[in-house]
Amino acid sequence: MNIVLNGTPTTLPSSLSISGLLAHLTMEARRVAVEVNQEIVPRSQHDTHLLAEGDQVELVHAMGGG
Repeated sequence: MNIVLNGTPTTLPSSLSISGLLAHLTMEARRVAVEVNQEIVPRSQHDTHLLAEGDQVELVHAMGGG
């Protein structure tokens, strides 16, 4: 499956959920905000929201510090 991830064309295994994408990228889900096709996807839907061919996905990783 081909998507655009943070502005970069990316090929992924088919039938990935957002949780599957985050696991594939080894990102910690609780520290990431996800937007698919310009709509925020709540964390409660990451397990069930399946990505589709051509989706535009933006991931924003929260950073700690002060």
